Amino acid sequence: MTAGTWNLGDLPVNRIGLGAMRLTGSAAFDLGTPSDRGRAISVLRRAVELGVNHIDTAAFYFSRLRSANELINTALAPYPEDLVIAVKVGPGRDPSGEWLPWARPGQLRGQVEENLRQLGREHLDLVYLRAYGPGPIADHFGALAELRQAGLLRHLGLSSVGPAQLAEAHAIAPVVSVQNRYGIGTPPEQRAFLRACGEQGVAFVPYFAIAGAAREAGTRSADAEPLIAIARAHEATPAQVRLAWTLQQGAHVLAIPGTGNPDHLAANIAAGALRLSGEEMALLDALQETEPVIRTRLLPPGRTAAKP
Repeated sequence: MTAGTWNLGDLPVNRIGLGAMRLTGSAAFDLGTPSDRGRAISVLRRAVELGVNHIDTAAFYFSRLRSANELINTALAPYPEDLVIAVKVGPGRDPSGEWLPWARPGQLRGQVEENLRQLGREHLDLVYLRAYGPGPIADHFGALAELRQAGLLRHLGLSSVGPAQLAEAHAIAPVVSVQNRYGIGTPPEQRAFLRACGEQGVAFVPYFAIAGAAREAGTRSADAEPLIAIARAHEATPAQVRLAWTLQQGAHVLAIPGTGNPDHLAANIAAGALRLSGEEMALLDALQETEPVIRTRLLPPGRTAAKP
């Protein structure tokens, strides 16, 4: 791979990985239409062949008949020694796809063990605590730190957090990675947080780096003209330019574009070779993208998603 590497704790990974949600056919976090099982398995195997050694997944990534963790297990076990699989805990879904109340600290062990069971592993490489809102996370993160001491997981990360929560967690146990929404049009405070993570040696792993403001909706309906012009100049796609912009935010920034399409997989990995000029980066930095209406979101404790 041409995008370089970064160490998640003591685990070196290539900077372009793979997000597993879209392997299942789910859309906007609903059950969606099941993906083609054989195609999803072939995408996972091809990703590893192309050098991907960092896969991001979760037990709550599933659609009707498809589970991201089960697909990963089927496609890749016995796992390559250098493969790093990261999972998220905190949210949960029942078999119908409805969101469950946020896990209490004492329930996190069950979520970790469910990921272990689905993936067929004895320990997890990296577990993210997916926070809800800006409040304290010490009790939840402390519960995961205890599981780390027990040997169920190797490294800890945080998702959807701010600087205060990172500092709170760091006081309990090492944090190797932060996974936040990030892309073209991101507010200045998130850019500052990205830089602060790099100064602390913490990886920053954006989600929705390609979707941008489209978020859970996935594929965008239109891209801004400056982005399209830059893509044409490099004989690349707008999605590849978005990934290149993301990677050029810092050596500690990792990309995990999600796809179940083998052609998109190859294009995403090829984006690691794309280098944008300072002028092009400035043009993209200046873009502001509007938020669409999203049908479903991760919800607060005690609430479930409304039916579409």
